[in-house]
Amino acid sequence: MVSTGEDGLSRAPAVGQNAAGLIHRQINMRLRLLLTTALALLAGNLTAAELPGKTSDWNGYVRYDFVFDGRAGLVVAPKTAAPDKPWAWRTEFFGHEPQGDIALLGKGFHVAYYKVSDMYGAPQAIEWMRKFQDDVEHQFGLAPRAVLEGFSRGGLYAFNYAATHPDKVAALYLDAPVLDVRSWPGGKGKGAGSKTCWDQCLKIFNLTEETAKSFKGNPLDRIEPVAKAKIPILSVCGETDRVVPFDENTAILAKRYRELGSEIEIICKPNCDHHPHSLKDPTRIVNFILRHTPGMEKELLPEPATPYGYDYFTLRGGLANCRVKFERGKTGRVAFMGGSITEMKGWRELVCEELQRRFPGTKFDFIAAGISSTGSTPGAFRLLRDVFGRGPVDLLFEEAAVNDETNGFADREQVRGMEGIVRHARLVNPALDIVQLHFVDPDKMKVINTGKTPVVITNHEKVAKHYNVPSIDLAREVTERIHAGEFTWEKDFKGLHPAPFGHQLYAKSIARLFDAAWPQPLDAGAKIQPYPLPPQPLDAKSYFRGRLVDIREAQIAAGWKLDPSWKSAGKAGTRKGFVNVPMLVSEEPGAALTLKFTGSAVGVFVAAGPDAGELEFSVDGGPWRTTDLFTHWSSGLHIPWAYVLDAELADGAHELTLRISDKKNAESKGHAARIVNFLAN
Repeated sequence: MVSTGEDGLSRAPAVGQNAAGLIHRQINMRLRLLLTTALALLAGNLTAAELPGKTSDWNGYVRYDFVFDGRAGLVVAPKTAAPDKPWAWRTEFFGHEPQGDIALLGKGFHVAYYKVSDMYGAPQAIEWMRKFQDDVEHQFGLAPRAVLEGFSRGGLYAFNYAATHPDKVAALYLDAPVLDVRSWPGGKGKGAGSKTCWDQCLKIFNLTEETAKSFKGNPLDRIEPVAKAKIPILSVCGETDRVVPFDENTAILAKRYRELGSEIEIICKPNCDHHPHSLKDPTRIVNFILRHTPGMEKELLPEPATPYGYDYFTLRGGLANCRVKFERGKTGRVAFMGGSITEMKGWRELVCEELQRRFPGTKFDFIAAGISSTGSTPGAFRLLRDVFGRGPVDLLFEEAAVNDETNGFADREQVRGMEGIVRHARLVNPALDIVQLHFVDPDKMKVINTGKTPVVITNHEKVAKHYNVPSIDLAREVTERIHAGEFTWEKDFKGLHPAPFGHQLYAKSIARLFDAAWPQPLDAGAKIQPYPLPPQPLDAKSYFRGRLVDIREAQIAAGWKLDPSWKSAGKAGTRKGFVNVPMLVSEEPGAALTLKFTGSAVGVFVAAGPDAGELEFSVDGGPWRTTDLFTHWSSGLHIPWAYVLDAELADGAHELTLRISDKKNAESKGHAARIVNFLAN
């Protein structure tokens, strides 16, 4: 009588030669089945029914959940397994910041997890982990060495496992890892620790508060066997981690590991606490693992453009309209507005070249609207003339973060100026694409290095968010890339006005914004669409109706003259647009003029040089007030300066009266006022 077992193999009683022959056939059949299974495992061709556990979808990949030795385990399979079936093993917190694991699955890695939580890397946990590794290698045909990923307390498991079984570990990726239980959960150093977890840890290791002081079961006590095995390590950490302090954990590991002659790479994220883990762009993590996986060296991803796995732009509403115009209309007008960094030769020309490269058949009109020393307030008033003077514009770059801060404009003025530009530009052309740029200077770097955002960038970002326009924080990018050791301020970037290196960095960052904004071919149905304008401005008194008023509209009295082409008589410098142009000039105290205007604000645009005086002014016969025209830079420069005298008027018709004061700044050489334009809003 022949019976069939659950495995489908024939079974029969051992009777004489017939029984022996049957046994021989059964052995052959079993060997053939095992060989077929092994080949299927190696090829990654087993079906879900042939693998353990329940199946589900995990980020587009098949996940197998099962119980092994009384604890939950899982394996996520790639769509096509890489040769030799390499795998990554998350030792704790599976699914948290999964971008690295998802990228590895795309490269043909399996990804696994086994729940041995609350064991703090104790020997019993290591024993269970070894059994799990043997099982999944057999069940899934995985490579005999795994890449262990130790996130946070998972670092205790990953490192202690590597120290116990170095022959089973291909590499270690440690992410803000705990490497000394006295640091966490003990809280015996800088970190607060966790009393509940510390009590649990003491019990697991059979320790007391006193014996824990000399405990030698930490990863930091077990570095030598890992180093001897030459296991490569990558550690991604937060520089200001207050939970698992860097200098109590990874910093000690790195020093000792290198002293033992082994390889460890550290990515220390600036001003980053314990969270977020990983890198937003996990390329550097994935490439580390690929480099240390035999046969996968050719699968390396292009290295990321930035050091910490994230970029420095915010795309918001994107740049869809200008692309349609450039690509379909074959024409485009692009304006660049800002201060000296925009006026000088550099990033602006590089961006023009980049746009022409991306749209080779397009006829561009590039408008250079940068004027040195000017920020957002003067920009808001000169917008119509300098940006829209040649007609509609499709794309506007605006930078003012340097001059708005260094020129000492208050928070309210920084918002009113930037909103004046953005809202007014969208009122003129509702389909206009705008990019706000925040350039770097040493003061901003100091603030960023403390983990904060410069106030002027915060103020400008309020505007960017309100109007849903893209922005790039180039100040943070430069600061963090210097922090990462990519280059230096003194030798490479070289100053507020960047060396060619700095201009190239700015242009490349803008090019990455283009890449993100235009990742796919233009949709056949793409059309230029007006952007919705927020019904209310951030500040009702922002300069979004700003305009320049011709000086010829003023009624001047004795002491004032209209110079048709003013030039500096001394050695002080001048700026484009503020020399060889008509100016109202007076150097006589008491000289007065009047201006009738319509709006809610009034001011003057002046060249404030070494002899700049003080202006007294009155609106509609009201009280007299005073404005000092002399600036911090006036001693050596006829600096362009927009003085908004009164921005709180009722909208309507008004009359301004100005006169030269008999008082002056102690540093000024005279009482001069040189007015290029009046301002009205």
